[in-house]
Parts: sequence; C-alpha cells; structure tokens
Amino acid sequence: MTQAVEVLNRYGTDLVGEARGSDSECLNGFECFLNIVRALGMGSCISEVGAGGSSPPLLSYSPESNLDGGKRRRLRGSSSFDYKVPGRMFLNGSSEVASMYCKQGRKGVNQDAMLVWENFCSKEGTIFCGVFDGHGPYGHRVAKKVRDSFPLKLNAQWDLHHKNKDGFSDHSSAAGSYKSEETGFTLVEEKPSPSDLELDETDTILTLRESFLKACKITDKELKLHPDIDCFCSGTTAVTLIKQGLDLVIGNVGDSRAVLGTRDHDDSLVAVQLTIDLKPSLPREEARIKLRKGRVFSLQNEPEVARVWLPNSDFPGLAMARAFGDFCLKDFGLIAVPDVSYHRLTENDEFVVLATDGIWDVLSNEEVVDIVASAPRSTAARVLVESAVQAWRTKFTHCKVDDCAAVCLFFDPDSDFKSADTTDKSTPEAPTYQSEQLSLPDEKGIGMEAEKQQQ
Repeated sequence: MTQAVEVLNRYGTDLVGEARGSDSECLNGFECFLNIVRALGMGSCISEVGAGGSSPPLLSYSPESNLDGGKRRRLRGSSSFDYKVPGRMFLNGSSEVASMYCKQGRKGVNQDAMLVWENFCSKEGTIFCGVFDGHGPYGHRVAKKVRDSFPLKLNAQWDLHHKNKDGFSDHSSAAGSYKSEETGFTLVEEKPSPSDLELDETDTILTLRESFLKACKITDKELKLHPDIDCFCSGTTAVTLIKQGLDLVIGNVGDSRAVLGTRDHDDSLVAVQLTIDLKPSLPREEARIKLRKGRVFSLQNEPEVARVWLPNSDFPGLAMARAFGDFCLKDFGLIAVPDVSYHRLTENDEFVVLATDGIWDVLSNEEVVDIVASAPRSTAARVLVESAVQAWRTKFTHCKVDDCAAVCLFFDPDSDFKSADTTDKSTPEAPTYQSEQLSLPDEKGIGMEAEKQQQ
C-alpha cells in the first residue's frame, strides 16, 4: 500500500495523485486506475519502468569541458548511428544561436526533453526547436520518443508537400483537409499583403501548417502502436517551432509555452506570448471535452487546476487538454492536434524562449524575458532554469520542484534580414514583405475546429 502511494507521488501535478495530496487520496486514485485496467483487460502502466526496451538516443554529447566553464559542447555520434547529424543537440549546452538546459525536479525521474536542430534535416538556414514535458508512469519515455520521432515526421511531410505542389496550391481543398484535422490556425493581426505576394505567403505558411498537423497525427498513432511504451495513461506535451528566414511557425500541443523577447517603440524589452496554454479550463477546450463525454473539474485542495477525467471514474485527472499519448482519454475529448501559429520576425525581435510548465508556473513571461536578456547567450537557458528552481523553493515551500527545460533561440537581425533578402530573390515561395508585430492569438480562436469532431 505504501509502495502504491510512492508510485503515484512520483508523477507530478499533471496527473492526479501528486505529492500534495494525502495518502488516502493517492490510494483512491491508484485503486481507480487498477479497476480501469482490470475492466479493459490491459496491463498495468504503473509496473516497474524498464520492462520494455527504450530506443537509444540518436546522438549524445561529448563535453569538451563542463558547463560551469561556459564552454560549448561538441556533438558525437552514438552507437545507434554510424554517422554524425550536424547541428542536432538535445542535452545541456549551447551553440552560436541557441542555449538549452534541463534540470530534474524532486518528483522522480526527469520527464522533460528538448531539442535544437540547426540546418534542420539538411535544410540550410532552417532551425527546429522543441521542448517536451512527459507525465505518467512512462512519461519520460514518451517525451524522448516524441522528441526523436516527431521532427523526422515533420520533415517528411514538409518534403512531401514540396514534391507535390499541386496538392497544396489548391487553397480550397487545403482548407477542407485542415478542417478535418480539427484545429485552428492563427495568422494574428497580420497586415494585408500585396496581391501578387499573397499566394506565396499562403503557400509557404500553410504548407508548414499542414505538415505540423499530419506529423502530430502520425506521431500519436505510432505511440498507440508502440510495442514497448505503454501510453495508456502516459503522455507528453510539445511546443515546437520551425524558423526559416524571418518566418516562425509554432506548433503547440499542451501547456508548455513559447514567448518572444522583442523591443517596443520605446526600445524597451517586452514579452510577447506566442502560444496559449491549452488547459482544460479554456472554454473551447472544456466544451470539446464535455462534448465527448469527458469531465472537467478541479480537486478541493487545488481549485485553480482544472483536470480531465473519465466519464464514470475519478481518473486520471490530466491537467491539460491536448497531449501525445494518454489513450485512456482519447475517446473523451483529449486530442494531440497542435494549435499552429505564425510570427513574422522584425528587426526588434531578439529571441524566443520555449519552456515547459515547470518554468511558467513560477515565473511570468516578463521575468523570463528579463532573465534571458541579462544572461550570456551560452548560459541563458541554464540561468533561466536555475532561477525557476529557486522560485519554486521560495513560492511553493511545501511542493516538490517540477522538472524544468528551456530552449532559448537567439536572432541576429543583421544576418537574418540579409539572408531573407537573398532568399526572397531566388525563392518565390518565401514572403518578400515584413508584416506588423504579431500578438498573442485570442483564446476564441483556439480549438475552433477541434471541438467539432474527434480524431
């Protein structure tokens, strides 16, 4: 019985049964879970981790010196590949354009993962970034699996669209396929473009959007069929972006967040949130979940945290409305469909921060931007994570510190804009104008199509 409490206490605040609850609450949640497993005839996903083999990482780091010395880490190929993948980084370290750092909390195994991939899949000047926050008994394995597989699927879909331009040049048919994918796409407060450039803008951005949608769908299906990872009540969030020239396309599944550091008209550094935390408390997310017979409510000891529950059982209490995995809830309103948004970089934009909720739970957007701006680029992510850990200890003295992961992607206005000018002259698909500053999408635009039907 004590062992059951200990197992449930390990998996943080994303699932009910975290360390803040009493032993009796944890045992009730554990018993509910066992009843569901017995009813469905499925194996327990709270069995000891390691029963199934996990895929080795694609690459590993070989540090030339420790991070305390401020020196960068050098990539080294792992035994799973007989060649190097240039620019692919997923451990603590930095490059000329990015800083990344992840730190385990006090809740057990580290379930956060992250990735920066420069010259993404040999696409020169294109960068992929992402952070992944796992939850549940196998959340750490789900997060790493999505980290490794999703970028490859995204690239495959992107290449497929480029090879079949006729398939996405028909905008009416493209819109129909988007509707079936159940999501909203946000081009926020964008100024009208000249008519002769409108087609190129639509093709470029909508192609990436369609690629995000299909890559997420394929990734989630692969998880469901994975022979070694039990995703019945384990999953992960993911906030990922593609930077190509001056274009940022962001795909968000769950409650991790992307925030932009930019200068306003007074040259003051300000924070602009690029994503919305897709929590069950959002009206449109809650409406979709209830339409599928799922339930949304908060526990008495944490009234500020809305959770998703099965129709007839107080389980599992998931604190997000979208996630990869978590197939116990996929028939009851939980989806793995990304909310895809777009931002056109300006000369005022300095960096973007992707981070898991362990950071946003204790630091505001403005605090995060100020911390990153005041730190050296090579250690910015580490300084941010350590600041969040300290904030956890100060603000929530009776709670266990959550895992924290952050990726800071820095922009070089001179080189970015010069590169964009060159690309615009040679590549008709790249937009050749600069739009106004984009702001946070309105909550009403989130899940417009997602609530209509379930995958």
